[in-house]
Amino acid sequence: MSLYAIGDLHLHFQSELKAPGQLRDPVWRNHEAVFRQQCLRLVQPTDTLVLAGDHSWGRNLAECEKDLKYICSLPGRKILLRGNHDMFWDAKKTEALNRQFAGKLFFLQNNYAAYQDYALVGTKGFTFEGPFYMRGGKIVDWDRDAEQHAEKLIAREAERLTASFEAALKDGYSKFIMFLHYPPTSILERNSVFTAMAERYGAEQVVYAHCHGTHRFHDSLEGRHHGVMYHLVSGDFLEWMPMRVL
Repeated sequence: MSLYAIGDLHLHFQSELKAPGQLRDPVWRNHEAVFRQQCLRLVQPTDTLVLAGDHSWGRNLAECEKDLKYICSLPGRKILLRGNHDMFWDAKKTEALNRQFAGKLFFLQNNYAAYQDYALVGTKGFTFEGPFYMRGGKIVDWDRDAEQHAEKLIAREAERLTASFEAALKDGYSKFIMFLHYPPTSILERNSVFTAMAERYGAEQVVYAHCHGTHRFHDSLEGRHHGVMYHLVSGDFLEWMPMRVL
């Protein structure tokens, strides 16, 4: 009964592919088939697979039908986190999605999923991604209005993550694995509201995605920081091999 994680499948069986990188980068070539084969080889029916957001390019549930069917067909129990490109998933409709896909998929938002004696908690998250102004290869300034807007979104996501932690605490859980789609810190930070929350609730690991391409793989925390292990699980970073979390 292992726990695995990976993010950013960016499936597009029924929708337009909008990312030029997916067309040019060799790691994305036939990635759906590569990932499926990796899962079939690695993930057992009794295992749990957390997909850390950006599941589909579809604009609505109808355009995601084949993408979600593909995910349902993967081995193990599947838990989905909301990503910034998951237009089919309104945060307010999470309960409806969990009813619709009961027994097939679990949508992690303002709730938690039990895994052995752990609670798996998570939310989309957010982080400030610029614009940044460079000089001599170094950041010298950034868009302050964009930063203020990002802070509002971060605060909202922190509230959602708090609800996830508190729901698990209320049910008696004291061991946590924390999942985000966005990285927990921006390139300007080593600490954030999300790292503080992981430390306050005693999360053993923080697992996140979103960072694509070699120029983005090291934008945030990796390894141990203040007693918490941080892992990037973007699909192209892992070359479509799910990472074992536990």
